[in-house]
Amino acid sequence: MNDDQLLRYSRHILLDELGVEGQQRLLDAHALIIGAGGLGSPVGLYLGSAGIGRITLVDHDEVDATNLQRQIAHRLDRLGHNKAQSLAQSIIAINPDVQVRVVTGRADAPGLAHWVPQASVVIDCTDNFATRQAINQACVQHRVPLVSGAALAFDGQVSVYDRRGAGQPCYACLFSPLTPPEEVRCATLGVFAPLVGIIGSVQAAEAIKLVTGVGTSLAGRLLMLDARRMSWSEIQLQPDPACSVCGGTHHGP
Repeated sequence: MNDDQLLRYSRHILLDELGVEGQQRLLDAHALIIGAGGLGSPVGLYLGSAGIGRITLVDHDEVDATNLQRQIAHRLDRLGHNKAQSLAQSIIAINPDVQVRVVTGRADAPGLAHWVPQASVVIDCTDNFATRQAINQACVQHRVPLVSGAALAFDGQVSVYDRRGAGQPCYACLFSPLTPPEEVRCATLGVFAPLVGIIGSVQAAEAIKLVTGVGTSLAGRLLMLDARRMSWSEIQLQPDPACSVCGGTHHGP
């Protein structure tokens, strides 16, 4: 790190659990953020400001006026702009040292097969069940840890799916791709504006912990938030031996 970086990241470096070595791991890391909306906004801004060296942003959608109530990376003068490009602008405005790559297409299987193996961590900030399953499958195949979050109305959830550890479930162990739920969108039920900020911030924290090796991740645990009461609950997760993606087995390093 140069002198400017030592100053910029000094509040991280002062943390005994992080220090210079932990910050250097962040600078050397590559985060793949899929979805640049309500969850992707705080994830991208926090990872960029914290000093993740490289970020790949994937989103095919454009900024709409209805997004501005909660998607804090976007601005009124970017209506009609691609969301990944808009988020990239906001990240670079905070920290121009971050290398940001923008993908303005959909997160499909061929794209994921290319992007996921290059990443240190994948953060799923999407709101589509099929896309979530495709992301999970790629992460299982390439053994890259996945930080998954969801937010709708006043309810949020977040977890880490890290198949590098023994006895760890994947996303499909909990949400089987064989029984897709009825799709419900923010446009139908609405979403409490700060909810996506809370869940997205937890996702960013988990991504930083995974990259630096600090603390204990949410792997094997699902956190659920009821923002009406501001009450968190936790469920312990187990691998599903009948999982169609991972089979509930650990295949070693």
